[in-house]
Amino acid sequence: MDENVAEFLRRIILKIPLCEMKTILEAWDFLSEDQLQSINLKQRKEFLAQEVILLCEDKCASLDDMALLDLMYTQFHRHQKLWNVFQMSKEPGGNDVDLFDMEQFQSSFKRILQRALKNVTVSFRVYEKNSVWIRVAWGTQYSQPNQYKPTFVVYYPQTPYVFISSCYLKSTVPLLHQALKVASKHHQMAQLDLRSRHLDSLTAIVFNEYDQTFENYNSTASWREGSLGLKTDLDSKIIHENTEEKVRIHRATQEAFGAYPQPQLEFAQYKLETKFKSDVGGGILADRKEPLRCLVKFSSPHLLEALKSLAPAGKWSAMSQARQIIQWPLLLRRGLSGYL
Repeated sequence: MDENVAEFLRRIILKIPLCEMKTILEAWDFLSEDQLQSINLKQRKEFLAQEVILLCEDKCASLDDMALLDLMYTQFHRHQKLWNVFQMSKEPGGNDVDLFDMEQFQSSFKRILQRALKNVTVSFRVYEKNSVWIRVAWGTQYSQPNQYKPTFVVYYPQTPYVFISSCYLKSTVPLLHQALKVASKHHQMAQLDLRSRHLDSLTAIVFNEYDQTFENYNSTASWREGSLGLKTDLDSKIIHENTEEKVRIHRATQEAFGAYPQPQLEFAQYKLETKFKSDVGGGILADRKEPLRCLVKFSSPHLLEALKSLAPAGKWSAMSQARQIIQWPLLLRRGLSGYL
């Protein structure tokens, strides 16, 4: 086995947690059952890596085999990558439904990359929910692919959505997009203003998989007080002046977000383009022909939960303002391209 391949394997083994070692190596499906059983998982990582290298040398492991192992590791630790969401579209008048052929997709994708760039390593694996995981290690015309800074792509066949990790070589982005469009038979590709390290949350948002089962609000006052955390054993003469307002805020929050934990989104931005209109005289803004453009960026370890908590915390002075703010995450789930 080539020394560069052995070093690549050593680094992969060293970054796999011991508690996941057996699971990942089994999912890799390269070593035999007897070889897996012979591995001593209680020794130091460095010695363990050397033992795995020797076993792989006996099977004449290649760089492609190591790339597939790295892909397996990334699937288990997808939260270590920052994922961007892209939406593809068909050519106007084109066929909206195409039968997906996995072999044709892989062949077309790899052919486009290798035709434009000689030194590139491409690996594929079909994962849960029929998603296609792609690992691309980029090189140049004069250097071998950098196996330690690959780009990962997650594509769901027969859908317009694709999720791509950050590319360290920005010059390769147009080529990657072109390969995805041609292989999946799409015409255009646009980036949505959503980013997160939580890939599962991004897929839940764009595929509208989030369960929003709304409660029945035609219930008794005692239920409403209990759900809002109000004490029901207080003296009946005590009047909660803001009870009705809290009920309205609670209901609006439930309608916008649902009663379940939110998908974990870390970044989002909202673009606004509008024109000033007024029937009262003119002015600088009224005479302006160009529209006013605004870009609002949101960032939080858990953005949707943070927005959801604003209304119960009393951060808004009126329910009209509350609805304007808390409705936009719902729009994200229902139709990203139409609002962002």
